[in-house]
Amino acid sequence: MRTVEVAAVEPDIRVGDMDHNLESIRAGFARGAAAGARLIVLPELATSGYVFEDACEARSLALTADDQQLISVASQLPDGTVGVVGFCELAGDRLFNSALVLTRHRILARYRKAHLWAAETEIFTRGSEAGAIVATPIGRIGIAICYDNEFPEVPRRLALSGAEILALPVNWPLVPRPPRERAPETIQAMAAARSSRLAMVIADRRGHERGVEWTGGSAVISPDGWVCAEADDRARIAHALVDLPEPGDKALGDYNDLFGDRRPDLYDLTPTPHSPARSTL
Repeated sequence: MRTVEVAAVEPDIRVGDMDHNLESIRAGFARGAAAGARLIVLPELATSGYVFEDACEARSLALTADDQQLISVASQLPDGTVGVVGFCELAGDRLFNSALVLTRHRILARYRKAHLWAAETEIFTRGSEAGAIVATPIGRIGIAICYDNEFPEVPRRLALSGAEILALPVNWPLVPRPPRERAPETIQAMAAARSSRLAMVIADRRGHERGVEWTGGSAVISPDGWVCAEADDRARIAHALVDLPEPGDKALGDYNDLFGDRRPDLYDLTPTPHSPARSTL
């Protein structure tokens, strides 16, 4: 095992106010760094806000991945610390819901969201990868964005490809749930983490934006699938030490291995809605 200190931070984001948002992102990175985190994750579309009036407004708030305004937010990251932040990306004449992986000195990667939610499909182009893996000073980090993680294939693919932690910028709209239950997106993340021994750092929003209430689901989830830190209305940061298995170690006791016990030859993932399953009893 090795231990990594991580944080998910909920900055104050105002839709349409890029100057304010960039300053909030800088402050969010500074706050995570002050807590001692080596990986600091901020929410989806943090530079722009999420609930756009239309594609024209989104375009007016978009940045290229090499825009100096965006790169400058990394000035708050200490050497050896990695930051992840969501932004509205302009690439040619297309818009993407993207995330940037940064250190103080350079851009490590950019990931474009593959699974678009609701009206996002009217604004953004789908990304061409189901998550990404980035080699960083603290290890191999998997990157996905919000709705991506609701497809079990995405975190599983990243874990199979060697991701040690999944950084997940999100904007989770609050949905009804039974009393004392966690948000369904959190439950899905816990299950995915446990299924692959893959730690997760989830940065969400809270409050309201143009009639949408956010879940405030920022959390750190251990490789065993347990929530080990959550943000709240006062602190707005989820900060924890996470024990990571050695790369490739998916052992469960002396007899089992989460990846070694897989039997892909038995998993027919082709939808067959007109062919009911037949019992072999």
